[in-house]
Amino acid sequence: MLTAIVMPLLIGVAGLAIDTVNISMSQRQLQDATDAAALAVSTALVNGKADDTSGKTLGKDFVSGQVGVAMGSAAAAAAKNATAVSIVTTTTSSGKTFAVTVTSSVSISMTPLTGLIAGSTFLVSSASKTASGTGTTKTGVSIELVLDASTSMADDTTTVSGTKCLINLLGICIGTQPAYYTKIDALKIAAVKLFDALDKFDPNTRYARSGAISYTSSIKGQSAMDWGTAAARTFVTNITIAPNSGTDATASVKAANANIARNQYGTDAESVAQAKKNNSNSDRIIVLMTDGDMTGDTIVWNSKLDQSVRDECTNAKNAGIKIYTVAFMAPDKGKALLKFCASTDANYYEPNTMDALTAAFSAIGDAATKSTSRLTN
Repeated sequence: MLTAIVMPLLIGVAGLAIDTVNISMSQRQLQDATDAAALAVSTALVNGKADDTSGKTLGKDFVSGQVGVAMGSAAAAAAKNATAVSIVTTTTSSGKTFAVTVTSSVSISMTPLTGLIAGSTFLVSSASKTASGTGTTKTGVSIELVLDASTSMADDTTTVSGTKCLINLLGICIGTQPAYYTKIDALKIAAVKLFDALDKFDPNTRYARSGAISYTSSIKGQSAMDWGTAAARTFVTNITIAPNSGTDATASVKAANANIARNQYGTDAESVAQAKKNNSNSDRIIVLMTDGDMTGDTIVWNSKLDQSVRDECTNAKNAGIKIYTVAFMAPDKGKALLKFCASTDANYYEPNTMDALTAAFSAIGDAATKSTSRLTN
């Protein structure tokens, strides 16, 4: 009899717990969807790829697509119908600014016993705002490169750099074979493209600050954040490969986050440095690159290390840092990790050739130095 009395209560408590988790997860998924939609619309407006009408359509479609992946097609359709996109454009002598607001909501089904108390559905909602602009007005950029220097980076790419002697007999070369750029050679050449974009954006070192960290299974070395690109360029050029070393980006991503994250008081190092040049706003960016998966000091993928890197990437993103990732000739687990770490799908690159790597770093440089879109909610 006691069991008969208590069992409905236990079931109800279990149902309430399930519903609470479901509501929390759905709220986060919807917030992610509206955040991503607002950023997508704002970026399209800045790049001239959308106007007021097409921007609103893009916002609705973006929310629907994101919700569809997370919650299914029925929720996607409902979210699209509930999504509202507001675009306010202000034109000045120096260009245009855009304020984008995306709101949406979706109903979550409750378990039966919870439904008796709170209703059969619960409405979760979210709102996201972004600010962006075009024209001559610039904002500061603080960018940290986190680069793999493990042993595998000494492996050859598929790009020929010249020829090398196959057999040397008494100082006479008998036969030659192609010589290839190594991965680290390719990385150094590609990094130049990103640095060049920063210098083009900021020729007088008034807006851009850069730093670099190299890592194996721990931090191998780093160049402190500084104005312009000179220090970071020199550091990257001088990166050497550590023999018999594995890969773990945990400490490096954590250090990069600590170096450039903004605190709520504006007293962090980068805010103080940017403020000295009257930059009230500055973007914080990490570029994370690897050619492998997380093995530590072994040659076997380690799930705990992989998760620890994911945790640090999440911490950085929660701190408002935009993360670009580059999986260069990487295995599947390395690709999966960097897809997770990237702030958006558009921030993830998967080059398998030296040319593609160079193009990826060039694209990241262009994206980092354009008039940017930032969440303001």
